[in-house]
Amino acid sequence: MTKYAILGYIWLCAISAGFSAVTALPAFAVDNMQSTDAPDLTSVRAKIDAKDYAGALAELRGLAEDNQQADVYNLMGYTLRKTGDYRTSLTYYTKALELQPDHRAAREYLGELYVETGEMAKAEEQVSSLKQLCPSGCEELEDLQELIAAKGGN
Repeated sequence: MTKYAILGYIWLCAISAGFSAVTALPAFAVDNMQSTDAPDLTSVRAKIDAKDYAGALAELRGLAEDNQQADVYNLMGYTLRKTGDYRTSLTYYTKALELQPDHRAAREYLGELYVETGEMAKAEEQVSSLKQLCPSGCEELEDLQELIAAKGGN
């Protein structure tokens, strides 16, 4: 290959990569969806929105076996919490945060778990983490603060 052919190939790769980045889809509110290796969670989200937690849980269990991914673990924790399985929910939120400590939805939902189990000091720790992650404010921080205030916290 000539020097110009190699430079042309490099230029073509750079343009292709830039185009792919520009055409990426926006993140959903339920999870961060920042990873390109994340499985498609559209069906799971639809089941959660419909409050079909058993259906979402069945699908998530299969995904969790094949994907060590923070969004999968976060939604697994969320779904388990909604079914009342707080202990296992805590395990999945912890896994999500081990993989991605800045996962805002996992921090919010973990805080909500602590509010639901009466551990207000731990819920406030998640508020502190969210304040560091989004110093200008974010939906996850606002939602958790509102829940704490509704339960008589700060």
